[in-house]
Amino acid sequence: MLHWFISILVNALVLIVVAGYIDAFYLESVSAAILASILLSVLNVIVKPVLILLTLPVTVLTLGLFLFVINAITLMMAQSIMGDSFVIEGFGTAMIAAIIISLLNILIQKFIIERLQKRE
Repeated sequence: MLHWFISILVNALVLIVVAGYIDAFYLESVSAAILASILLSVLNVIVKPVLILLTLPVTVLTLGLFLFVINAITLMMAQSIMGDSFVIEGFGTAMIAAIIISLLNILIQKFIIERLQKRE
């Protein structure tokens, strides 16, 4: 449970950072970022496996790069559910945001969270 809570907070922070650097990616507030992070977490558990299964041949052909498209689709789904508090202007922006979010999550996981867990 603690790992999930930390993951939600890290994702919310990453979403805020992306919203700060990309003008076409808008989050209304910190609470909207946390809600978007929770919603993305739920979508990643329920919808993402189905999308991966349906697009498996394309994902294999692109050596996994198609997963960024699936991440962009889940971002677009989250923003359509949240309405005006989370806005992404176009699929291209969602693709760029998905790539940046993935990279930032990997970096934070590798250099911060894993080091903190090793100290315990």
